[in-house]
Amino acid sequence: MLVRLWELDYGQQRLPHFLTMTDSIPEKSATVKRSLNGSPKMPRWKRQLWGFRFLFRPLETVEARSQTYGENYRVSQPDAKTSLVYFSTPKALEAIFTAKPEQLSAGRGNQILEVLLGKYGIVLLEGEAHQRQRQLLMPPFHGDRMRSYGKLVQAITAQVTQGWKPGTTFQVRPVMQSISLQVILQAVLGVENGTRYEALRQGLTQMLDRFGSLIGAMLLFYPVLRKDWGAWSPWGRFVRSRQRVDDLIYAEIADRRRHPDTSRTDILALLMEARDENGQPLSDVELRDELITLLFAGHETTASALTWALYWIAALPEVRTKLLAELATIDAHAEPTTIARLPYLTAVCQETLRIYPIAMSSFPRTVKQPIEIAGYALEPGTVIMPSIYLAHHREEVYPNPKQFNPERFLERQFSPYEYLPFGGGDRRCIGSAFALFEMKLVLFELLLNWELTLVNTKPIRPRRRGITIAPSDHFKLRVVNSR
Repeated sequence: MLVRLWELDYGQQRLPHFLTMTDSIPEKSATVKRSLNGSPKMPRWKRQLWGFRFLFRPLETVEARSQTYGENYRVSQPDAKTSLVYFSTPKALEAIFTAKPEQLSAGRGNQILEVLLGKYGIVLLEGEAHQRQRQLLMPPFHGDRMRSYGKLVQAITAQVTQGWKPGTTFQVRPVMQSISLQVILQAVLGVENGTRYEALRQGLTQMLDRFGSLIGAMLLFYPVLRKDWGAWSPWGRFVRSRQRVDDLIYAEIADRRRHPDTSRTDILALLMEARDENGQPLSDVELRDELITLLFAGHETTASALTWALYWIAALPEVRTKLLAELATIDAHAEPTTIARLPYLTAVCQETLRIYPIAMSSFPRTVKQPIEIAGYALEPGTVIMPSIYLAHHREEVYPNPKQFNPERFLERQFSPYEYLPFGGGDRRCIGSAFALFEMKLVLFELLLNWELTLVNTKPIRPRRRGITIAPSDHFKLRVVNSR
């Protein structure tokens, strides 16, 4: 069975306008090529309709394709050299995440993010450059360095919520954004209060909100729309927001170079002190790109995950009851590391990231040398999409996958090819431990001190926010009482 679809541009590789999807793909490539060459054309309006469907309802589109064409499927152009293949089986994901660098390129497919992150962000780098940056970035996110940020997370959560009173109604995601942004500004940049802090907070909020809108997503996926027609145009507003943030970051870097302080523990300070194996530090541009990458990845994603967690806790009384009972077993002033070890709290966070992973797919890989994955021979130029969402909704791995059930993570341990909310292989998010740590501490502070209830019992739906999937900004909670 063959069907034509319209897909979006992906980075510098323009994905085809005329697309063909095959059934699940255990076939060899020669068979697939014969099928593709024989596919009929589809009217332009139908191709555009498929594209808008993917833009506005990405999860439903990916799921519908999987249900129709199988767990692994291909989207390709009959007369083009490139094609897009979605994989979601554990066997296929293991092959992708353990492939050698000379077989798959993991940076080339992320060029869509260059306009936001810059050329030297870790997600766009390849080979030795990527390994160098990864080695420099890993230490701040592990061990004592990370644990030192625990009290900061708790203090910011308390400060953001201190004005709440019984009856207060609030939109959840903006509040979670405020917490996560302040955490990331202070932990990553080490900026606290003051003029530059406020300017960075406002600038980043504006830039990321524009990037996170549907118009922002279209600007990313359709380069033809990136026209600067002045401050009133969508792209013009984004460019000016990005420049304001860049100016502030470069000013902070310059101040640090003029006034070095070895007592600082923020990530910028650690990165400025870091040296590679040749004794070379990061340049100002490399520092800027890595900071923007960390600010984006650590702010947007954590805010969305926290919002989803609060939704499930508020919507499911049995989950809330079990979680509150567990929180009551430790002291309110327990060490952050003690809180982070609570098993049911951990399971709630894991299930939150399973059912609606913030990223639909792991970073795409581009085939550099012929490779066989899941019995399917892929030619150079093929773009591989490891689907996190589809992997997390496999019935044989997660019975009743649409049901929010934290107990599944208490009953068994899942392999990194079955559960991969932070991606996999050498592209797995370096801040994953920090993100989970922050989630647990924020939830602990909120649930320990406040009784919250849904304002509207109508289920909330996932929506596109840039390249991520997020809950609606309209989701609200009401403060019933303080504890």
